[in-house]
Amino acid sequence: MKSYHYKPPAPLDRFIHVLWCLEQEPAPHPRERLLPDGSVELVINLHDERFPVYTRGNLERCEIFHGSVVCGPHSRFFAIDTATELNVVGVHFKAGGAYPFFKLPSGELHNLHVGLDAIWGRSAAGEMRERLLVAATPEAKVRVLEQALLAAAGGGPERHPAVAFALNAFHSAAETQKIGAVAEQIGLSPRRFIEVFRKEVGLSPKLFCRVRRFQKVLRMISAGRVLDWAEIAVTCGYFDQAHFIHDFRAFSGINPSSYLADYIEHLNHVPIHS
Repeated sequence: MKSYHYKPPAPLDRFIHVLWCLEQEPAPHPRERLLPDGSVELVINLHDERFPVYTRGNLERCEIFHGSVVCGPHSRFFAIDTATELNVVGVHFKAGGAYPFFKLPSGELHNLHVGLDAIWGRSAAGEMRERLLVAATPEAKVRVLEQALLAAAGGGPERHPAVAFALNAFHSAAETQKIGAVAEQIGLSPRRFIEVFRKEVGLSPKLFCRVRRFQKVLRMISAGRVLDWAEIAVTCGYFDQAHFIHDFRAFSGINPSSYLADYIEHLNHVPIHS
C-alpha cells in the first residue's frame, strides 16, 4: 500500500484537514463499513469509473457514482466496495469546511452522497479528474486538488464567525459544553444559531456533538488498553452503559464488541467479510 497525506497551507488549512492519495492491493474483504465523523469527504476514483456506495440500514441498497463523489456530513454508517478503491485521491474537510467550496448548504448533503459533477458541473469535475489521471506523482496530484479547491472557493474562503466559535467550543469540550451557553456567547438566538450551524456543518449542534462523542469512544477503543465499557460510557458523558451502547449502534450499526473484534487500523473503516 502506498499512501500520501498533505496538509495544505493557508488559507485552505482552516477548512481542510488533509489531502490524500492511496494506492493499494485488493483487500481480503469485499466491503468496508464507514462510520460517521460529522465531516465531508471528496473522493476521486482513478482506478475505475464506477463508484458503488451502499446505504440504508441493511447495506443492500447500492448507488453508483461515476468518477468522483462527495460524501456529505453523516450521522449514520454506509459501506464502500473495496475492489474499486485501489487508486483513489481525496479531500478530508474539517467540520464545516466544505461549505465554501461547494456553495451548497451542507444540511442538504446530510447522510447523502452526490457526484461532484452535480455540484461543480460535468466539465469542471471531469477536467479535474483528467488532470489527476495524468499527474505523475502523489505530490503532483495534491497540487491539482489544491488548485481546483482554490478556484472553487473564488478567492479567500470564509466561514460564519459564529460557526467557527461554536466548533472551537465543541471540540474543546464536546461532552460538557451546553449548546445554549454557546449560543448565548455568540449573541444569536438558539434558532438562528442552529440555522447557521446546520447550513455550514450539515448537522444540528446537538447531533454534531453526539457524533463527536461517538468519535471519542472510537479513539478510546482503538487505544489498545484493557476496556471497561461502563468506564468509557461515564468518561465520554453518557448517562449509563445502555445509553452508550444505544448511541454506538445508532451511528455504526454494530455493537462496541463487534467493532473491537473487526478493528484493523483505520478508526472509521470496519471490514465487512460477507
